Amino acid sequence: MRAVHLSTEKLARGFLVCLCLWGFFSLSCAARSGVSKQKFEVKKHLNRLNKPAVKSIQSPDGDMIDCVPISKQPAFDHPFLKDHKIQMKPNYHPEGLFDDNKVSTTSKEKEMHIPQLWHRYGKCPEGTIPMRRTKEDDVLRASSVKRYGKKKHRTVPLPKSAEPDLINQSGHQHAIAYVEGDKYYGAKATINVWEPKIQQQNEFSLSQIWLLGGSFGQDLNSIEAGWQVSPDLYGDNNTRLFTYWTSDAYQATGCYNLLCSGFIQINSDIAMGASISPVSGYRNSQYDISILIWKDPKEGHWWMQFGNGYVLGYWPSFLFSYLTESASMIEWGGEVVNSQSDGQHTSTQMGSGRFPEEGFSKASYFRNIQVVDASNNLKAPKGLGTFTEQSNCYDVQPGSNDDWGHFFYYGGPGKNAKCP
Repeated sequence: MRAVHLSTEKLARGFLVCLCLWGFFSLSCAARSGVSKQKFEVKKHLNRLNKPAVKSIQSPDGDMIDCVPISKQPAFDHPFLKDHKIQMKPNYHPEGLFDDNKVSTTSKEKEMHIPQLWHRYGKCPEGTIPMRRTKEDDVLRASSVKRYGKKKHRTVPLPKSAEPDLINQSGHQHAIAYVEGDKYYGAKATINVWEPKIQQQNEFSLSQIWLLGGSFGQDLNSIEAGWQVSPDLYGDNNTRLFTYWTSDAYQATGCYNLLCSGFIQINSDIAMGASISPVSGYRNSQYDISILIWKDPKEGHWWMQFGNGYVLGYWPSFLFSYLTESASMIEWGGEVVNSQSDGQHTSTQMGSGRFPEEGFSKASYFRNIQVVDASNNLKAPKGLGTFTEQSNCYDVQPGSNDDWGHFFYYGGPGKNAKCP
């Protein structure tokens, strides 16, 4: 009897071992299958984003810039753009009829004024656009392949609803100037460029223009452009030129730069998402970039100009609902992510990391702020308001004079004695 009992016991143990081994291999197979599925998804996404190039340029900051034929850019993956005829220049410029001579400079001057690092090692030929190559690590840093290149929901400052319970609800904080209550057909500003310090990889600091339409609910339309430091998106702490758009409050539509179908680039000199250099220094030389976004009265597309000489391209009007006609609000200013990782306010800097009252060469600024009116003229903004969730962390101070028109200083260090 005992012998039979022992053999049954052994059999049971052996069976359990087999079950455990089977479970282990099943789990490891499932894990391997999950990893290989993710790798496949990432590879597929990279093939979609990185178009065949006629030339590639290695930038000193580690970026690879691909010169892609203009008709092969990601915008034309959009079903509505299959038969789209590329508009190589806007019909109208905000001060009247668009004139090549008005915004162009000599080739030599242009080369000197391009504040992007990759230009030290080459240029893209005419008929191509420069695209920052997306790497596998870039996509893997995102929460999912689908969310790569997208902002989180609800990241627009809400000047009218700054009740205490809304502060940091979305983890985003702002220091902005804004106008509302009219129809706006564009916006312009000259933006001081810095390289703010970021505390956590999943945080960012940016300075930008927002053109907004619709409510702040699920239907918000937004066109955005400026500079940002975002380790999560780019894998480093460089200051970079960026654009963004959404037509459904950052849910399914839109993306940064050229990371989805939408913006149509026509310019061969400026790469979206590429590093800006040099940047401003504390009590040192100051560097600015100028951005103008406006609606072409004839075609209805929203155009973007960088500096005085570079019309970058346009967002086709069909991408939007409310912005098909005009914007109802314009915002200028800074935004940071405050993840409160250690239960305290982030020390991620906004602007220069200094408060506005420190002034020129210490605090960051926006100057020559303007809006485009219904007659397609650049005008000073009427009724400029300011907004910040926590002025002890990041603040904003407006002003005006003959040289800078309407301007404001903004920013701050984040965590400090008054912002614990």
